[in-house]
Amino acid sequence: MILVDTTIVSVANPAIKAALDPGSGNLDNVVWVTSAYLLAYAVPLLITGRLGDRFGPKNIYLIGLAVFTLASLGCGLSSTLDGLIAFRALQGIGASLMTPQTMAVITRTFPAARRGAAMGLWGATSGVAMLVGPLAGGLLVDGLGWEWIFFVNLPVGIVGFVLAWMLVPKLPTHPHRFDMLGVVLSAVALFLIVFALQEAEHYDWGAIWGPVTVWMLLAAGLVVLALFVLQQARTRSEALVPMSLFRDRNFSVAGIGITAVGFMAASMSLPYMFFLQLARGLSPTDAALLLVPTAVAAGILSPLAGRLLDRTDPRFLLVPGMIAVASALVWYASLMTPDTPTWMFLFPAALMGIGQSGLWGPLATTATRNLDPRQAGAGSGVYNTMRTIGSVLGSAAIAAVMQGRLEANLPGLEEAGAGLGSGALPPEAATGFAAAMGQAILLPAAVLLLGVVAVLFLRRPVPVRAPGETPARAEPPAPTQTRGVR
Repeated sequence: MILVDTTIVSVANPAIKAALDPGSGNLDNVVWVTSAYLLAYAVPLLITGRLGDRFGPKNIYLIGLAVFTLASLGCGLSSTLDGLIAFRALQGIGASLMTPQTMAVITRTFPAARRGAAMGLWGATSGVAMLVGPLAGGLLVDGLGWEWIFFVNLPVGIVGFVLAWMLVPKLPTHPHRFDMLGVVLSAVALFLIVFALQEAEHYDWGAIWGPVTVWMLLAAGLVVLALFVLQQARTRSEALVPMSLFRDRNFSVAGIGITAVGFMAASMSLPYMFFLQLARGLSPTDAALLLVPTAVAAGILSPLAGRLLDRTDPRFLLVPGMIAVASALVWYASLMTPDTPTWMFLFPAALMGIGQSGLWGPLATTATRNLDPRQAGAGSGVYNTMRTIGSVLGSAAIAAVMQGRLEANLPGLEEAGAGLGSGALPPEAATGFAAAMGQAILLPAAVLLLGVVAVLFLRRPVPVRAPGETPARAEPPAPTQTRGVR
């Protein structure tokens, strides 16, 4: 449901803009519907993982599911863009309570020898969401209105709550202290950086409030982020981000990789959906149908990739997967013109699904394989935070790039009030708009190629034996630091 609510909104963004922010050529406002969700999702993740360790992942999961479901009702009832953005932020808080618990339950329930297959199925839900989200979004927007993309969460949330209450096991809890200063510093840093990036084009990279400029906000965010890292390194009690996690190279590298993948996932769909619905005049349903090959390929191949990961080097899946997705994005960019036959978009969509099947599950498995059970919640929280930070930065950065390319290809669009989101653009504007969206979609491709460089530094994990197998020779444990002993 969390993943569906990201993809379903990307399809509905043009309709939401037409209903709640009509007559404007500025895309920044409607992109906040996604960014507010992702920002509220990312900020608490560091502590919600610890909450699962302290009070039980099942309990925190159920609370998050209730918050998410009730916030969905508020989203659907919203009559203003500001109200919708506020309820989307509340949805994000509910999602942040749920997400770390899913990985923590898998990490603590499945032995390492079977965890790859389990994480493969967990990763396959991304493929299901890519199919269900856009298709459901298109059908609901066309048939009932954009509000129903949120109302549909109510029955799903209720059924999910009952099933989780009955079937998710109760796991032992571990006492933890909570680093509230770290929470505040991380929240302030993320907000400053994301707000500055997303509003940069709107304010022409200049003043926002009086003498306060975009560049000043960015600099302040980076300074606060540096203070957060320093504070975490010096914390004597339990830090919000245990630095010991990063002694495992695979956890660190997988975190960088999932940040790049999160950036891609949040940023590629926005320009693509605006292109299909405005430059090409497709309905939300027709636009969503072009994503079916992605969903089918990812849903079928992700479990297979998970089982293969238990027996091979993760780089053999991650490097080709990232290159395939980046290539699909470049392919999309080359096709994004008003005259390209619609059926040709199915081919990069299939390549996108094949590539993504080798990303989500393998990255999660590689990151969590060596985690101590006591740190399952913290590790899951940090990993998911890095993924969501990538998504937040992707959403903010793509908004800035889209707006910048629009102003370059269609100067004076915002002042003219071109009515973006109210249907197909006139032919004289469609060409420039398509060019702008095609140029914007190259940004996530470039970020993914940086992810390829990062995952090359992964180490092949020590083979994990299944019950009854002969023990494999293990690497010596990493040296531990003892205070006062040289």
